[in-house]
Amino acid sequence: MADMAVDSVNPLNPAEQLDASSADATTQEAHPQAQILPGDSATTKAEKVERHGLDDVNGEEPEDRAPKRRRLEPDSALTATEQSTRKKGVTPIKKEYLVDVSQLARPTLGPDDDAAESAHHTETPQTVGGKGGKKKGKPGQNHNRQFGRSQDEIKLCMSRAKVDEFAPQNCQFGEKCKFTHDIRLYLKDGKREDLSTFDGVCPIWQVKGKCSAGWRCRFAGSHSKEVEREDGRKELVLVERESEGGVVNGEDEEDGGVGVVNVNSAATKILLRKKKIPTEKSDAYLKWLSEENVDPTNGMPAKKPDPDAASGMVDDEGIPIATKHISDKQDKRATYVEPPFRASEKRRLYYGPETPVLAPLTTQGNLPFRRLCVSLGAQVTWSEMAMGLPLVQGEKGEWALMKAHESETTPPAYNPSTPVLDYDHARDLKFGAQIAANKPWLALKTTEVLTALCPSLRAIDLNCGCPIDLVTRQGAGSALLDSHAKLEKTLRGMNAVSGEVPITVKIRMGTKDKNPTSEKLCQRLVMGGPEAQQYGEEPCGVAAITLHGRSKQQRYTKSANWEYIAECASLVKKLKSERAIITDTAREPDARDLSSSGNTSEGLPYFCGNGDVLSHVDYNDHIRDSGVDSIMIARGALIKPWIFEEIAQNQYLDKSASERLGYIEQFARNGLEYWGSDEIGVGTTRRFLLEWLSFSCRYVPLGILDELPPKFGDRPPAFVGRNELETLLSSGNYKDWIKISEMFLGPAHKDFQFQPKHKSNSYEIEAEG
Repeated sequence: MADMAVDSVNPLNPAEQLDASSADATTQEAHPQAQILPGDSATTKAEKVERHGLDDVNGEEPEDRAPKRRRLEPDSALTATEQSTRKKGVTPIKKEYLVDVSQLARPTLGPDDDAAESAHHTETPQTVGGKGGKKKGKPGQNHNRQFGRSQDEIKLCMSRAKVDEFAPQNCQFGEKCKFTHDIRLYLKDGKREDLSTFDGVCPIWQVKGKCSAGWRCRFAGSHSKEVEREDGRKELVLVERESEGGVVNGEDEEDGGVGVVNVNSAATKILLRKKKIPTEKSDAYLKWLSEENVDPTNGMPAKKPDPDAASGMVDDEGIPIATKHISDKQDKRATYVEPPFRASEKRRLYYGPETPVLAPLTTQGNLPFRRLCVSLGAQVTWSEMAMGLPLVQGEKGEWALMKAHESETTPPAYNPSTPVLDYDHARDLKFGAQIAANKPWLALKTTEVLTALCPSLRAIDLNCGCPIDLVTRQGAGSALLDSHAKLEKTLRGMNAVSGEVPITVKIRMGTKDKNPTSEKLCQRLVMGGPEAQQYGEEPCGVAAITLHGRSKQQRYTKSANWEYIAECASLVKKLKSERAIITDTAREPDARDLSSSGNTSEGLPYFCGNGDVLSHVDYNDHIRDSGVDSIMIARGALIKPWIFEEIAQNQYLDKSASERLGYIEQFARNGLEYWGSDEIGVGTTRRFLLEWLSFSCRYVPLGILDELPPKFGDRPPAFVGRNELETLLSSGNYKDWIKISEMFLGPAHKDFQFQPKHKSNSYEIEAEG
């Protein structure tokens, strides 16, 4: 540039000058902290000089010089031409779609993503309980989010909700009931008018022939009518639609929605709460741990007694203890006890390039969204992370996470280059459950309960990647990455009690940025740790390992480290050939304890990667370059669920605004079928739809991109879509999201509220573990 000012001095190396750049006002405003503070390190000072074009280390801005921008490292994924034109961190949008915002009123922006996350997880020094009290953190931005309520003005008694107007009164509370029994009064003044969306027909009644909401349904007019009786009175009656077989396709009240599996009754949850459902396998395994001098609370093996030291000891009868121990052991040989499933005897899994995985997603990974992703090509799905203790205690909200749609019980794609030995594709399914537990006993009991009560599970995954403080403070999630022996013992126990259901694990690189530990952990999980080898135990037998290419400390910032994922994938594949070096050949693991789900005859577990996949190009490049068997996709699926369709077709799909709106309509329909079509169900569907729209608004249509591929971390400048609907779908204003929801769910309830987690469109929101 002709008007480029002189270069600035580098405070790290005065002899080296910093190159000036052409950063615009938008880039400057993205980094408002320009002042150099007294406590800044030399590196920080250099970054601020580069980023903001400061004149010197005192932080003074030059009067006649163009602003500076930090030097960008060349991206090996881009060509030389792209490296010279594409700005890092800025989405390249065609000029004709850009909007000049300099003349517009600047809205008040919320905190950036890092600030929002720190506000949610950072404690402030507020003392509770006087001197010496514990520190209590100030509630963060995402703490106690309020969503208002969506309820009827006059509530109808449940005894009248699904019966005809003249049906006998059977309310157990009689005249003391605080709800109305007058159906006409309720329809007139108690509930809002029926919805006209979906052609005015109740989605549940349309599928099942019977609506579980009855008169409370917001589409009640589509399955009710007024009939005149012989005595001249007119009665309001509910209409049931017969299926092709002549039978109403309706289940009981506890069916959990349309086509939902893994449903457990309220009575079952009460039994869990009262500890009436036995966990015999877990109890036996934990008893064995205690007899083996292993602490069942943390899974750490204690020092075993020395047999030689006891050889000279005798009991009260004068019998040598060592001899008596051998005799007792021989006496018990005739007692048959069914052994637990060996890892190689469990149901086999398959992961390949044709099986992209939908990651466990906090809040957004609900059944309606997973159902949408399956319809678009997701081959493996996982539940939201469920905490072990609430599951064991039968809490309703946690057990709801275990429900799956019948579309998730179909087999995944299977097109291997070489057939997998003994893999029964017909028995495989898509849906698996992910749990979090901080103690081996809790993980074991949770696993046994899930396998007993949830028949439709592909696998059970132990979360060792969640970085949320609330989870890690209890020793669960990524906190387990600091206790490799405990983790190995936990997974081995889960395998022992899970029956034929395989066990998998999801991990991160480690807890600290500069100290990755996953290579050592992978070696331990595949071969068994030194403690296991010392005491003659076998490998834990996990069927698959998924590595998120970030550390706990990183949370969801910076880019995923796929180079490190590739190193771990290579290690897992080479463990068989290097076994002579890794472990003593005399103690080579029993083949029956090696996972049967491996991609080779050697029984090694599958290895999957996770992090920053936004297109089929990212997916294919990582499959090819890192050597992973498959890839788990999280935020990329939230931004554009059709990423699975792109992977299957191996091409970009420029979805039109009407197609994207169709996916929103499909989600709304799925939500009503699952959460219900009454006022509460509509409000719940609206809330989770808005949660998803907080991600999907980040999608930049391919037709207005100037360069491909799209990248995570790039933020678009202000732009307009190719039509008004496309512009609306790209809006980051949550009020526009509510407008979109009203297209399918009608006007929001007057008491409904929605507080977005991050006003900056949730760029680094904690979506996955």
